[in-house]
Amino acid sequence: MKRGILGRFLITAALVVGVAAAADKGMPRTGADLEKSVRHEILMYSNYSLWDDISFRVENGNVELFGAVNQPYKKSDLQSIVQHIPGVKSVTNQLKVLPLSPFDDELRVRVARAIYRDPVLSRYAMGAVPSIHVIVENGKVTLTGAVNNDMEKQVAGIRASGAGMSLGPVVNNLSVDNPKKKS
Repeated sequence: MKRGILGRFLITAALVVGVAAAADKGMPRTGADLEKSVRHEILMYSNYSLWDDISFRVENGNVELFGAVNQPYKKSDLQSIVQHIPGVKSVTNQLKVLPLSPFDDELRVRVARAIYRDPVLSRYAMGAVPSIHVIVENGKVTLTGAVNNDMEKQVAGIRASGAGMSLGPVVNNLSVDNPKKKS
């Protein structure tokens, strides 16, 4: 009987040490930890820019990447980066590579300048990756990311529309962190 208890104690101690070692190696232990690690690695990717819109979903160690990137190498880079995160079992890469187009490149710059030069929105240009993303595909502009309130979302849409050259209406998919409460 004593031997059985000692055996269970040793197994339990080994499991505790194993979990501690996994934590020391930065290995995520829960879905939330894994999501945090994936988010961190994407944001730390040195080529992530305001021209890209990268989202992901994590389920049981399986990561699904989706959104759009403006250069083909970014798609494979991001898959490789996420695949090497401890705890990731598989990566489904559904990132869309936007067409390589000088017209789209010029439109991206025009829209970004119009948005970030506005005094209401200029603070969003701070940081390595600005929070307002300008996605241009074949002359069509979509805004993604987040702003603080409804007014800033409207101003961003107006500035993007006023930049000219867009082939169609600007799609404003900006999320609002502090929406106005309806009375």
